[in-house]
Amino acid sequence: MTVLATGGLPPWHPPQVRIVLILTENWTMRPEPDVADLVTFAVEAERAGLDAVMVSEHVVLGPSSGEAGLPANPRDYALPGNQDPATPWPSPLVLLGAIAAATTRIRLVAGALISPLRHPLATAKDLATLDRLSGGRLVVQPTVSWHRDEYAALGVPFGQRGEILDEQLEIWAKAWSGSPVSHDGKHYSFGPVWVEPRPARPGGPDLWFGGSSLHPRLIARLVRYGSGFNPLGPAGDLAPLEEAMAAAGRRPDELEYVGGTRGVFGGPDEVADLDQALTAVPAQLARGFATICVKPSQFTDETAGIGAFCRSLAAKAAALGAPGGQP
Repeated sequence: MTVLATGGLPPWHPPQVRIVLILTENWTMRPEPDVADLVTFAVEAERAGLDAVMVSEHVVLGPSSGEAGLPANPRDYALPGNQDPATPWPSPLVLLGAIAAATTRIRLVAGALISPLRHPLATAKDLATLDRLSGGRLVVQPTVSWHRDEYAALGVPFGQRGEILDEQLEIWAKAWSGSPVSHDGKHYSFGPVWVEPRPARPGGPDLWFGGSSLHPRLIARLVRYGSGFNPLGPAGDLAPLEEAMAAAGRRPDELEYVGGTRGVFGGPDEVADLDQALTAVPAQLARGFATICVKPSQFTDETAGIGAFCRSLAAKAAALGAPGGQP
């Protein structure tokens, strides 16, 4: 997004802020939310007018998952190498299926879906079914992730995970375009086969992609398949992505740019201040990152207060999206 300057041009107004409530990683709240409680979180998020809920995953964690050291404050984000192996990660598609049945409007984001750990035809079927069940509300962010122990446990070659994902994306595109489907590749060969039912939306669910850097393979995925960009950490220079999109005949504004908040903790036992965290949002809005992820456990320890938290967050987000807005 380009911020309009003065000199006769119309004044620039911030876009409406879309809030994504992160449902996983909230185990520090008390009482600790169980899987069914996360469905309640999603219902409260929808009632408050938030835009989406996000569920991330690991299938399994091994001993090396915490080799970088656990966060000083357990409310901080789960990142590569900082996770206790006993960290609870519910099955994302099962959980989102329950949320789809309990809600009618809110988007369902399967964030950080570690696609190479699954067969692409089975995943294409599961995602299409979930998209139909939700009435076309599904968003999927496939990733290769970082944890060698996880790949070893499931018998998938860690060093080939990027090329496996690229071939899987090609298969998803075929499967969601209509049956019969055939494929002859390095990692998968099959066909003709029928993959039904198809997703609710032509071409399948929206796909977001992200990572810690805008490397060439990530840019290629965004250009070919992407509807959103959700970086891990600061976005950095977007020029290479914008140039690649233009070269492919796509506008950069065809992508949904996803940012987020990160709490600043006064100590290992303290929650962060939400207003302080939201002060980082206007700079993201100015760059076009109008979809903002928020993890509630960074700002509250009270599971029973999730409805009030969502309503407060929605009001603060609306204020940020107003001219001259402040949280």
